[in-house]
Amino acid sequence: MIQLGVNIDHVATIRQARYRGIEHTRADRPEPDPVRAAHEAELGGADGITVHLREDRRHIVDRDVELLRSLVAVKLNLEMAATDEMVGIACRLGTDTAMLVPEGREEVTTEGGLDVVKQRPRLKEVVQRLRGSGLIVSAFIDADLSQVEAAAGAGFDVCEVHTGPYARAFAEAGGDFRREPLTAALEQVAVAGGAIRAAGMRFNAGHALNYHNVGAVAALVGIEELHIGHAIISRAVFVGLREAVQEMKELMRGAAGQSGE
Repeated sequence: MIQLGVNIDHVATIRQARYRGIEHTRADRPEPDPVRAAHEAELGGADGITVHLREDRRHIVDRDVELLRSLVAVKLNLEMAATDEMVGIACRLGTDTAMLVPEGREEVTTEGGLDVVKQRPRLKEVVQRLRGSGLIVSAFIDADLSQVEAAAGAGFDVCEVHTGPYARAFAEAGGDFRREPLTAALEQVAVAGGAIRAAGMRFNAGHALNYHNVGAVAALVGIEELHIGHAIISRAVFVGLREAVQEMKELMRGAAGQSGE
């Protein structure tokens, strides 16, 4: 049954808009608290919680990850760059999964997949360290067969396919699947997913998925988990986080059920 991992980074983005650079004390109690958000997401049916601890700590900070590790009742997925600092943190805390992503200081959110082909020797070493600490290790990659092959060779357990190009094609086509660019973008994700499964890895997907475009991806054969953040947090502004998570999960499960998965 398809699962939903909820990314709560942008709860921290709202907090940091006011409190970044201010020492968090009991006196100021900075809010909203991502730890409380994780609890609300769990009550809404989230199968996992995702956070990205960036080098510059622009939203999620170390305190958040440490508390989440202690309190989250479902899977905790740590998005991270393949740096010695982040590998050390992941191994020390023992998060359930670690997803390696590219990271740039100027980007608002992660844009583009990890280039496993060019970094395969280094990434193989990182994967071995993380797996040695008992973590399941995922690569966030573009829907590119050479990247799938490299990820398998590097020892990754999971590949999460970058759905940003599909989401852009969906918006440009107005969701009309009779338009070739949209069907082609979805097919790229599907083909990559088939190669991931054939290589013995788990097929996940994420990035820019929302309540309008999620159905077709959730219906793909063999997909196990979607990671969605911005759309859910945005919806939560109007209906609350529990309801926003419930709505997304119902859409995903309905689509997956129609596909026979």
